[in-house]
Amino acid sequence: MNQRRNPRGSGPKGGGSRGGKPGGGRGGNRPGGDNRGGGGGRRNSSGGRRSGQRGTTPMRDAPGSGGGSKSKGLGGDQVEGRQAVRELLLADTRRTREIVMAGDLDPAPILEEIIDLADEAKVPIRAISRNKFESLARTDAPQGILAMAAPIQSLELEDLVKRRGSEPPFLLVLDGVTDPQNLGSILRVAECAGVTGIVLPRHRAARITASVTKSAAGAVEHLPMAQVAGIPAALARLKELEVWTVGLDMVAESTVFDLRVATDPVALVLGAEGSGISRLTRERCDVVARIPLAGSLGSLNVSTAAAVACYEVVRRRGEI
Repeated sequence: MNQRRNPRGSGPKGGGSRGGKPGGGRGGNRPGGDNRGGGGGRRNSSGGRRSGQRGTTPMRDAPGSGGGSKSKGLGGDQVEGRQAVRELLLADTRRTREIVMAGDLDPAPILEEIIDLADEAKVPIRAISRNKFESLARTDAPQGILAMAAPIQSLELEDLVKRRGSEPPFLLVLDGVTDPQNLGSILRVAECAGVTGIVLPRHRAARITASVTKSAAGAVEHLPMAQVAGIPAALARLKELEVWTVGLDMVAESTVFDLRVATDPVALVLGAEGSGISRLTRERCDVVARIPLAGSLGSLNVSTAAAVACYEVVRRRGEI
């Protein structure tokens, strides 16, 4: 593996919810009622405050709003599941058009919080029968609630690389992940690990669907994303932007525990389920590393591999 640059120092070795019932409390925005609208940052595992949290993520323009991209975006216009809908309202990074709830839901604190948040944001809530709700839902377990929202908009690679706060950029590049459950799990891991941007290919990969937003449990609201025409070309551009690219490949010589570039601007590159990263993508990476396996199975699920690699970056950055 030819190394195109050396990092600083030594080079790489190869490669509160409130209680109450949904039908009570303050505000007029209650399911089954008159359907009227009512009225800081966390620290990551390394101890540093990062952007992309509640109130800090740049607003994404809704289609037709006169700003940003005129494309249909990355998807994510239907959000299902209680945690995902709650985070959609809390983050306020894109417009929520409507909340739809099944009319037979039992009271729960998180439902009361969602209703209060919708009241504050003047988002209408509509209660419908269970049969109508199930026909509208796109996932197997929407938990009786979904939201209609503006699609997530794609940013430019250059936007993802801009430093936010004291931490250097930490990106995740997904080379053809096609399973929505895996993509959602990866995004949830990425947000929890402090990843500052996601790079997705335009073709032959999962879009941000209702299944993805539910599996991600609200992570899509806090993760800036860029959609690119091709991953190899995107990696070349990241090198120009002085971001180290690290491909995960189970046949690499070095391991993720040898990543000395983790404290610099870095992008972890994960491949498709089964086939892994493509040959051209592998060749464009500065470093190729594997996750050591001690059992009988030959590989990890891609979302599990993402968790191991992301938290190795977190661990190394925490040592500085």
